[in-house]
Amino acid sequence: MKFALFAFRKEPMCFIHVLLNALQLNKFGYEVKVVLEGESTSLIPELYKEDTPFYTLFKSCLERDLIGGVCKACSMKFGTYEFAKEKGLTILEDMANHAGMAPFIEKGYSIITF
Repeated sequence: MKFALFAFRKEPMCFIHVLLNALQLNKFGYEVKVVLEGESTSLIPELYKEDTPFYTLFKSCLERDLIGGVCKACSMKFGTYEFAKEKGLTILEDMANHAGMAPFIEKGYSIITF
C-alpha cells in the first residue's frame, strides 16, 4: 500500500505526528510521501534547525525520501518558497499552483490529511 500524508496545519504537535506516522509506515514497508500544504509550509525553516523538535524526525524523513513536496502557492504566501527551493524540496504546483491530490491518487496512494 501507498500513503500520501497531506499536512495542512501549522500546529507543531500535529506536524510531528505526520512525521512519526510517515516513519512508522515506512518502517512497516509501506510507500509514503509527506506533502506540506497550507499553513504547514510556514514550518519549513524550523524543520532544518537542529534545536527544534522537528529536526531529527524531518532529517530521517529526508534520508528515506519520504518528503513528497511543498505547495508552491502556500509556501509563497507564507514566505518559505525560496527557502524550500534552496533546500532542494520538490515544489508541487499541479492544481492552480497548489499541491493536488489527484497525481498521488493516480499513482495508487491513499490520501490522509492532517
